[in-house]
Amino acid sequence: MVNGPNINLTGTRQPEVYGSVTFADMLTAIDDYAKSIGAHIIHFQSNHEGEIISFIHKCHFDGIRGIVINPGAYSHYSLAIADALRAVAPSTVAVEVHLSNIHAREEARHKSVTVAACVGMISGFGVSSYLLAINYIYNLGG
Repeated sequence: MVNGPNINLTGTRQPEVYGSVTFADMLTAIDDYAKSIGAHIIHFQSNHEGEIISFIHKCHFDGIRGIVINPGAYSHYSLAIADALRAVAPSTVAVEVHLSNIHAREEARHKSVTVAACVGMISGFGVSSYLLAINYIYNLGG
């Protein structure tokens, strides 16, 4: 589970866009769901692009078969994160998630450059976006 910049402020950052569920509560919901299906989740959050890239590489070398990634604003311009995801595929698959519906927001957020390195994107369902992605990786993908 990779969360990019400002995701750690979920619950207080623009609740009208991202909801009122706190980051801690979101992680608890993710862990509870993962436990219910027998999946193991490793959480990582960083506001720094290089740290995210290094963690993606680490997942691959550690034999992690799937990454749920919310790159935050990096999804709109980080070719480096997209390249890292491509570098570890297909042995480590990725699903991009967003709490908000990026296509219902300002035009600059409509395009994701990182999603092309993922098997798909789930956006607009709040915390459930993560749960759907976990379900895909655990039961269907990879």
